[in-house]
Amino acid sequence: MKRAQTRETRGFTLIELLIVIVILGLLASLVAPQMFGKVDDSKIKTAQTQMKMLETSLSTYRLDMGTYPESLDELLESDKPNWAGPYFPKEVPPDPWGNDYVYRMPGDDGKPFTLLSYGADGREGGEENNADIVLQ
Repeated sequence: MKRAQTRETRGFTLIELLIVIVILGLLASLVAPQMFGKVDDSKIKTAQTQMKMLETSLSTYRLDMGTYPESLDELLESDKPNWAGPYFPKEVPPDPWGNDYVYRMPGDDGKPFTLLSYGADGREGGEENNADIVLQ
């Protein structure tokens, strides 16, 4: 006795897979720009937080030494008298885009110091993600 051969359907057809891929592509094109915008915002907030931590270290240095350091490296090591550091727990981190923070002493506009990040492009000026982030 022979069995009747039936065709069993296994898996998906090529058309069905293509339709799913197109739908996923459309969803990704709607969601991805919003998600990447959040990444840029978080980098800006990270830079602001790191600069506030550096500000605290700079203020502690000033309390001990009577003046602000000439460079951020003096927060970690110095041979000056009354130096009671290190004033920062480890190496000064780069900004979230991998660039060094800019520290000027004396600062701009009569301030004792200026601390800033040049943003995503690493150059002075710019708009949106490329805008300078200045410690307020």
